[in-house]
Amino acid sequence: MSFGPMGKMLKQLEKMQQEMARLQEELGQREVEATAGGGMVKAVVNGRQELLRLEIAREAVDPDDVELLQDMIVAAVNEASRKAQEMVQAEMARVTGGLKLPKLPGLPGF
Repeated sequence: MSFGPMGKMLKQLEKMQQEMARLQEELGQREVEATAGGGMVKAVVNGRQELLRLEIAREAVDPDDVELLQDMIVAAVNEASRKAQEMVQAEMARVTGGLKLPKLPGLPGF
């Protein structure tokens, strides 16, 4: 029994759903990084926008200027998160062909 165009569309949606689930797992393994302060602070974030590592150069630590270090950390983490979000959006657009879908759990900023 064939469902015609509706059956074909349902199969395509099922395939897209499977591809998105695979991509969600893959994006959790991908990493992006950003630096601040001329590379003195580096933040590494995965595709789920989870902060994985934060590296701070010894010379960035000045007890008399903690605010500068805090600003560099915030800048690096925010930039890494933005890059991760862009990566997710680009990959999701590739999978969905640009089709706008509702936000899925576990996939930020999509």
